[in-house]
Amino acid sequence: MKLRRTKPNPATHDIQEHPALVRIAHWLQALAIVIMIGSGWRIYNSVPIFGNYRFPLWATLGGNPLQSKIAHMDPGVANALNWHFTGMWLLLASYLLFMAHGTISGHFWRHLLPLRPRDILRDFIAAATFRLGHRLGEYNAVQRFAYWGVLFAILMMFLTGLAIWKPAQLSGLTWLFGGYPTARVLHFIFMSAICLFMVVHVALVILVPKTFVAMVFGRASHAHPTHPEPMHHAGE
Repeated sequence: MKLRRTKPNPATHDIQEHPALVRIAHWLQALAIVIMIGSGWRIYNSVPIFGNYRFPLWATLGGNPLQSKIAHMDPGVANALNWHFTGMWLLLASYLLFMAHGTISGHFWRHLLPLRPRDILRDFIAAATFRLGHRLGEYNAVQRFAYWGVLFAILMMFLTGLAIWKPAQLSGLTWLFGGYPTARVLHFIFMSAICLFMVVHVALVILVPKTFVAMVFGRASHAHPTHPEPMHHAGE
């Protein structure tokens, strides 16, 4: 009796694609956030919020304090403010571009929704116990929650930043955030949330490097290994 082997099933692929507009907005946002964090930390160091804690000089942006003080009678805070506003406008432009594309293209509705508390809790527990699977091009509930969270944090960082930048001209906005000192604290908190997101984001990229490939080149795929079907008797 002859035995025949059926042909293996075609390989299945996980595919992740990012249009050029999304990639441009993503990298501009990343650059702008790094500029704003580094310069913001130098500004914070001039008037700390939490006691005498200051960020290390190497992690800040604003130039050499000694040279700046000799040249401009300023320890680099003016330079940091210039960097901060440059980063702010760059971040605002790229943020609006990203939000417009995500809304018009339907990316937000297709990939970042639905967002249900039970799904977030389930995937968070799975991630904490190292049992959360990942498919290229798909977002689990924790990732969806994190992306909405960071988009909200960026928006709040803009608003609280405006409140502490123009407290007299935008007194209503400053009042809404509890006054100038409270707005500064909230600005710091939202900045910290963005920093936390960046750490987690980079860690996930290291774990799944092809997500980086997709964001650089626009497309990445992962082929799942296929297993040939068992042999069958001829005539079955």
